[in-house]
Amino acid sequence: MPGQVRAQILDVGTPSTIDALGRLTGLLEAELKATNEAIVARMDSPVVLIPQLAAHIVAAGGKRMRPLLTLATAKLCGYQGTRQVKLAACVEFIHTATLLHDDVVDESMLRRGFASANAVFGNKASVLVGDFLFSRAFELMVEDGSLEVLRILSSASATIAEGEVLQLTTQNDISTTEDKYFDVIRGKTAALFAAAAEVGGVIAGVGAEECAALQGFGMDLGMAFQLVDDALDYAADQTQLGKTVGDDFREGKLTYPVILALAEANEQERAFWVRTIEQSEHTEEDLATALKLIQKYDVTARTIARADQFIDSAVNILARFPQSDVRSALADVARYTTARRH
Repeated sequence: MPGQVRAQILDVGTPSTIDALGRLTGLLEAELKATNEAIVARMDSPVVLIPQLAAHIVAAGGKRMRPLLTLATAKLCGYQGTRQVKLAACVEFIHTATLLHDDVVDESMLRRGFASANAVFGNKASVLVGDFLFSRAFELMVEDGSLEVLRILSSASATIAEGEVLQLTTQNDISTTEDKYFDVIRGKTAALFAAAAEVGGVIAGVGAEECAALQGFGMDLGMAFQLVDDALDYAADQTQLGKTVGDDFREGKLTYPVILALAEANEQERAFWVRTIEQSEHTEEDLATALKLIQKYDVTARTIARADQFIDSAVNILARFPQSDVRSALADVARYTTARRH
């Protein structure tokens, strides 16, 4: 793999994330380096297109939040071995595979500010390489040898798929409730955060209560992470967001900001949401109108406030574990989630 790509794989953030993520990655420097090396090695294939396409999406950056959770919770629980390295790589492969598939389903042209893999290589290649990465992830699970780890990560993989399908069934449906929305993001996003955090405790050999606490921490963090993502789709600058602002709106996704705006809408505003979301009829001015309605009802701030509730719960869960530099850094990363802008 070219040296530039290899160097980019080691990137875990941007200047705005350095205080929170930088501290955590500094504490996990050796483990993270080994994880990145495992990712590079397991992306290799004699079929040239596979490492090319996989490297494309990995080189686009990202914060490595999910594998960092596995590394961090293992260390938090006092684990001294090396199993967390392959499992963190496994978690990243599951995540990357879902990104490849999601971009095809959503017809996304940007991923973290770069052309998406499907835009460069086509839909067929993206789907098939996503399948390859899922397969690599399951190889790593089997190599670990723990049935409990296999249960957690395989279950999370199935739950992610269920969440994506559930989102598909709610798309363009303005009757989608808050509860159904939370079911969607619990499946498509938070489940992998939860699994990534829990397996760190499993390999450390801590008790069932501690593992459940780690699972809860990851779940709360993942819920907040997706809520912020949904808020940013209506609030961020495209150059910061790394995708086209308003993608969720154009795709007819019933995200939390739209659900809140619909709850406050007058007859004329509701008719607008019916036309644009439910009937998928758009004009050039519609995104600007949607943004005005989001602003009118202070929806972005309310969405972030809901995310903050999940973060408060996540940080409270961490308090069950002994004080350490890793615990403190994890809490800082959690708090950063609702302050991020991309």
